[in-house]
Amino acid sequence: MPYVKFNTALIVGAGSGLSASLARVLTSEGIKVALAARSTADLADLAKETGAHTIACDATKGADVEKMFSELDAGFGAPEIVIYNASYRTRGPLIELDPVEVEKTLAVCAFGGFLVAQQAVRRMLPKRHGAILFTGASASVKGYAESAPFAMGKFALRGLAQSMARELHPQGIHVAHMVVDGGIRSARRPEPPGKTASLLNPNSIAASYLHMIHQPHSAWSWELELRPWVEKF
Repeated sequence: MPYVKFNTALIVGAGSGLSASLARVLTSEGIKVALAARSTADLADLAKETGAHTIACDATKGADVEKMFSELDAGFGAPEIVIYNASYRTRGPLIELDPVEVEKTLAVCAFGGFLVAQQAVRRMLPKRHGAILFTGASASVKGYAESAPFAMGKFALRGLAQSMARELHPQGIHVAHMVVDGGIRSARRPEPPGKTASLLNPNSIAASYLHMIHQPHSAWSWELELRPWVEKF
């Protein structure tokens, strides 16, 4: 069965981990990629490797998000795939949490996702074509002790994705929530000795995102849960 064709993609909250793997796999499909982050200084090597366009944006600010999409419209092209990968967390006993940090966690994890999705959908609806993926976490479905702000933000993002999917799937826009239920392997976070495959490989996660993007219209998923195969659950 032929894949639905996509030409442009935007990754918001881009960095050196999962976002880098996503940029590489999308580029390998012939898709032009734009990488957005508060600061683009750390994206230079990845942009050079993938030919990606970089753009500075604070996803929690509506004016920044609107400006980003307008700039993409003018040159890069309206993104047909949008991946919201931005995240922030603060943790600690409930009575000791700093309300300012809690507010920031909610803004980055959930409100920014809404702002980005709103601008994306406005461009996708006329064509009845597009894919929007949100990166979730274990905290999307499990509220851990001393991690209330992150759970609040990720629960909200999941709710946004589910609501959007029910509204927008019939209009040709595929919305999906990806629950990354485990730690992601990186240079800063190697697998512990004797625990091979206990962390998720970011390239494997990216392959699952690509699978979701390429799902035929007749069998769309709104959520996919990923975890290390050795984990008992």
